Amino acid sequence: MKYFDTYSSNTCAGSGNQLPFSTNGQVYTGRILYRIMAGGEYNYSFLFSNTIDSTFNDGAIAHNNLVCDSWELLAIRAAVCKRCDISDFETPYEGNVEVGEFFPVTVSGKSSVSVMPGMFFATDPVKLNFEAGDWLCLEMEYRGDMIPYHDESIIPTFVKKDGEWKHSKDIPYLSMLGCDRAIKKKIGYLGDSITQGIGTDVNSYKHWNALLSEKLGEDYAYWNLGIGYGRADDAASDGAWLFRAKHNDIVVVCYGVNDIMQGFSEEQIIKNFEKLVGYLHKAGAKVLLQTVPPFNPPTEGKRVIFENVNRYLKEILSKKTEAFFDNVPVLWESEELTHIPKYGVHPDDEGCRLWAEALYPVLKELTEK
Repeated sequence: MKYFDTYSSNTCAGSGNQLPFSTNGQVYTGRILYRIMAGGEYNYSFLFSNTIDSTFNDGAIAHNNLVCDSWELLAIRAAVCKRCDISDFETPYEGNVEVGEFFPVTVSGKSSVSVMPGMFFATDPVKLNFEAGDWLCLEMEYRGDMIPYHDESIIPTFVKKDGEWKHSKDIPYLSMLGCDRAIKKKIGYLGDSITQGIGTDVNSYKHWNALLSEKLGEDYAYWNLGIGYGRADDAASDGAWLFRAKHNDIVVVCYGVNDIMQGFSEEQIIKNFEKLVGYLHKAGAKVLLQTVPPFNPPTEGKRVIFENVNRYLKEILSKKTEAFFDNVPVLWESEELTHIPKYGVHPDDEGCRLWAEALYPVLKELTEK
């Protein structure tokens, strides 16, 4: 896909599709706000995908590689947002969000697009000038019965109802907020809700990979491919999710919690990690592999799988990757309780800070190879 020859991510917000929603025949107008990583005036192009990436919970509602039906994206407008004082899903839009002039965004020269099942599409470039820490406000009008979205997202999203902007996640999410700035390397973070950022406050950008990206600086582009409930099994299916991950120079992998919780065997999990690393290597990406983070397995059997999978990752698969990081000692309750998370199953601000600081030298060394 030629898109990736020009564009790389310029936000640390999570991306990807979790579930479908319906507008029930109505036209919705929504706004979604992404915090910008690197400032400057550049061309931006916004990438969308019409496929569900990960299996939600037990898969009863949505599963990986579920192709969504056709829907309509009737209009797109982009604006620079200088202030977005939203820290939860209760704070009202009015008085807390300061948006500048909106610029129309087209797709293949047209103001609207009929999105076909399974379709990837990108908007035409639009030149925008941000300072680091500004937000992109993307306003869209859309209609359909099966539109992919991200139910567990922790970035501000609003839908206009009865003339007022109300918090709602019923809006299409970007697969990539693409920017054409010059960078040294593209770094992707591939994982579940922990990678996405759950555990930290809405719109705070204090999740471990956002803090890590800030430490590494603006020479690189960072793409947060974390999705809630995501599994190594989902990524190893080599669908739309891994397709995006393959377009990075370095991929930081952190999976396993949901695989264990949903009943996958030790052998199945190991096989999926092996497949995942193999696919990324075949695409030319370097892999920084991490252990399964502590998550307080609910049964003795799942605790044993947690320990055995991590032993395998450390002692065997790590030798087949370009870098490895054991996050367990950073996040555990104690050396005696390695499976118990000190900072929460979804690490809080302090846990994410410690994680980013410990992982930084490992990733920094890999970027210089």
